[in-house]
Amino acid sequence: MNTQSPVSIVKECIGEEENDQRIDNFLFKRFRNVPKSHIYQLVRSGQVRVNGKRIDACYRLQSGDMVRIPPIKTTEKNTVKQIAPVNFFNFTVLHEDDALLVIDKPSGMAVHGGSGISFGVIEQLRTQHPTWKFLELVHRLDRETSGVLLLAKKRSALVDLHRQIRDGLMEKHYRVMVKGEWRNAKQHVKLALDKYVTTAGERRVMVASGIHKDSKPMQAHTIFTLQKSWKNFSLLDAEIKTGRTHQIRVHLSHIGFPIAGDDKYGDFEVNKQLAKASGGNKLARMFLHAHTLRITHPVSGARMQLQSPLSMDLQKFIDGLEHAQPSHTCGS
Repeated sequence: MNTQSPVSIVKECIGEEENDQRIDNFLFKRFRNVPKSHIYQLVRSGQVRVNGKRIDACYRLQSGDMVRIPPIKTTEKNTVKQIAPVNFFNFTVLHEDDALLVIDKPSGMAVHGGSGISFGVIEQLRTQHPTWKFLELVHRLDRETSGVLLLAKKRSALVDLHRQIRDGLMEKHYRVMVKGEWRNAKQHVKLALDKYVTTAGERRVMVASGIHKDSKPMQAHTIFTLQKSWKNFSLLDAEIKTGRTHQIRVHLSHIGFPIAGDDKYGDFEVNKQLAKASGGNKLARMFLHAHTLRITHPVSGARMQLQSPLSMDLQKFIDGLEHAQPSHTCGS
């Protein structure tokens, strides 16, 4: 379906990964083509609000905060352009009721607009369903990560699901293919992470080392369980106990098992070879898939398991490995 729609006010719930970030820095990263002076003017005038209240530019966001973002125009090549959707994606719905919407997010699609991306998953869904009074992301997935994405259709549901995240009651499992032959059946990785910005202005994460004096390292815990291994690759289940930015990617890269196809923290030479390969040996994206999400339904109290099967390209890569060499299976 093709349609045009004007920009509207966005209300975004702050997750764990933005906790303690200044509101001005949060907006700068989201709207890189907008002059900083304009961002500050929006904050000073009260057009940007947190939990319905005016704030100043140095306010530090807290997990669960609701940020009101007004319509913002981006400037490119001396022209002013309003962000508007062009083509909508027909999402696969894994579950839907009055409180929840669970979709199968494809790789290559951002969960929200900003940072040069006009329309993300949340903006598309809101425009596709204009009669829905409330729709918010419960958690995030990286742009290149596919799989289970949970959204709340009621504020009360959002609050309860965020409580489950804080209390460690929500289970998130990913399927990930790494370079190298993984040996341990199960391995806990507990390494604190630091955020930083490259000289090119890109956001990156690294294992905390004390290099960035002004940073606040955040504890991160991932449990890796071996599923199958081949001579050069291993398929893992990754359960995240904390929801830090790029957590799985940085943990694996740091211990010497970069994710196949990861263009930020991976083995770039291997990635080039995989992208140029043919048939089942080809991998043109990062092999990271949100496979299973276990939650307690915020209304009924029933325990739910939400799953997304591997996409065709990822399964084809596994089949190619199986065909080329025998595998060793661990777990299920």
